[in-house]
Amino acid sequence: MSRIARPLLYAGVLVAVVGLSKLHAAEVGTYDYTGSSRFAWSFAYIALLAVAAYGVGLPDVPRSRRSAVGSSLVAAGTAALAISAVQLLAGDALLPRFVVLGAAVVLVPWYLLCVAIAVDSRAFDERRERVVVVGDHPEAAALADELDHLPEAYADVVATLSVADAAVATGRPLVEAVDRVRGSVVALDRAAQAEPSVVAQAASLHEAGVRIRTLSLFYEEWLGKLPVSELERVSLMFDIGEVHRARYGRVKRLFDVAIAVPGLLALALVTPVILVGNLAANRGPLLYRQERVGKGGRHFRILKFRTMRPDASGMRDEWTAEDDPRITPLGRVLRISHVDELPQVINILRGELSVVGPRPEQPAYVDELVDKLPFYDLRHLVRPGLTGWAQVKYGYAGDERDALEKLQYEFFYLRHQGLTLDLRIVGRTVRSVLGSDGR
Repeated sequence: MSRIARPLLYAGVLVAVVGLSKLHAAEVGTYDYTGSSRFAWSFAYIALLAVAAYGVGLPDVPRSRRSAVGSSLVAAGTAALAISAVQLLAGDALLPRFVVLGAAVVLVPWYLLCVAIAVDSRAFDERRERVVVVGDHPEAAALADELDHLPEAYADVVATLSVADAAVATGRPLVEAVDRVRGSVVALDRAAQAEPSVVAQAASLHEAGVRIRTLSLFYEEWLGKLPVSELERVSLMFDIGEVHRARYGRVKRLFDVAIAVPGLLALALVTPVILVGNLAANRGPLLYRQERVGKGGRHFRILKFRTMRPDASGMRDEWTAEDDPRITPLGRVLRISHVDELPQVINILRGELSVVGPRPEQPAYVDELVDKLPFYDLRHLVRPGLTGWAQVKYGYAGDERDALEKLQYEFFYLRHQGLTLDLRIVGRTVRSVLGSDGR
């Protein structure tokens, strides 16, 4: 049922807007709906309603009735206000108020119904896999904590065995442990995979219907990352979309330009407002330029609206924190709203940035991290991005430990880079921005 909740929601949006438009054309305006410009604008409104609904997490994110009601009202209201603002700027009634307001009112209960369907089915879908981990790496012990942080699928670690305990000469300790805890998935680290008795027990469990995964594959499927301890240079020799698929690279570039060109218009609209705001609460230069490392290790200067004090914006000896004391009052507003990132549409048009990719770091940090983190320089095989898988999954990197965590998500992105994942990241970014979940 959870799979039909979202299509049902979007189908309801389509039916509501088109149905009300045809009703207005037949009973109120007496005009040909499909032959008028309102036909195209009704689909623009449908797109706004769909984006707003997805952005606030409908139908699957709300976990309570209050949250569902609030999200439904915000989604319908935001889309109605957006199309009304477009009509105001155009100076024309592109869609009748009957359609704009009527659809917003009708869709709130429809959204709630779709949330109810998603929640009811989620109780079934979230029957968590019961995982038995065999391994000695720190990741094996920390896996339970990892599964509580934005998993891609639900699971609980119900038992952990060291390789020595699972590979005793007599008996079948792994099989017995899985039977005892009613395990449904077994994850083996590299050391366990090299132990013949463990592999033999895993094969027996596999034949009995238990799912067997390497620890690396388990991390990919359930967490959307590749654990560094499981990687060797040869294991990273997979196809990378931007490197090995020329067609993908061209389509991705067209997608970048298609996003950046409208972004230039938004930049032109907000720049005068920020100039005035700087005079009151953020005195200093409008833009912040900083050298970053891009594709192939080439350096470029990234552009942002300045959010820190002028005497602090050039500092490179500290990691930036979410609550950094160097941020000015206006800068804090720009960061919360993510408007500070808008000048990067210029970097995208120049080809220095992509919409989706690993976030570019400062050269000093890159030099330091290349020496300390395995295979860190592989992230520079692709064009860096305005947003990325590591950003939507993890957020800020405040130190080297955070950088290592983000690198594991970036390896996952490199391995699975493609338009489907790019669109998924854009969607999650929209949801994160509208839901104030982080950068």
